[in-house]
Amino acid sequence: MSVIVFATLLCGIGAGVIVGGAFDAAIIEQASSVLLLLLLFSVGIEMGLNKQVFTQIKKLGLKILLIPLGVAAGSLLGGAMTAMFFTESLKECLAISSGMGWYSLSGILLTEAGNPTGGTISFLSNVMREMLTFVSVPFIAKHISYYCAIAPAGATAMDTTLAIISRNTNTTIAVVAFVSGVTLTMVVPVLVPVFL
Repeated sequence: MSVIVFATLLCGIGAGVIVGGAFDAAIIEQASSVLLLLLLFSVGIEMGLNKQVFTQIKKLGLKILLIPLGVAAGSLLGGAMTAMFFTESLKECLAISSGMGWYSLSGILLTEAGNPTGGTISFLSNVMREMLTFVSVPFIAKHISYYCAIAPAGATAMDTTLAIISRNTNTTIAVVAFVSGVTLTMVVPVLVPVFL
């Protein structure tokens, strides 16, 4: 999946360079908004279809929310620390780090808020987060802990990186990862605009 995302990004950059101003920015923006709504709808369908998740959530209770809360806090702390080393404001860095790995949403939200540079940084940093998850999860699961292996994935723990987490941990951790991803997915559309 990461290779496809990276290849698509490179194709888009190439198309932008070659075609230049021939694309109408308003049409691209409208298409992005429609695709974003379809993505949110499909995430809702995926949540509704997976009945086992609701059973596991009942078993674990509110403890299951500790992982996504920790991931969100860690992501925001990382964004705040980054602000000390770059020219972007603390607020902008927090908005960028609020993407939690959901590159297709966070970049669009920042761009639509009038910050195309922040949107690009958010998109690229969240794509990198997903790619690093594929590389780091096997090591983290083996040498640190299964629960810690959920953290790098952020919101993608419910979809694209769930397979690598599941393969390197166990069924219980996979359910916790899915719930963490769903929780962070619901938080991103609320949290990013808070810092805009």
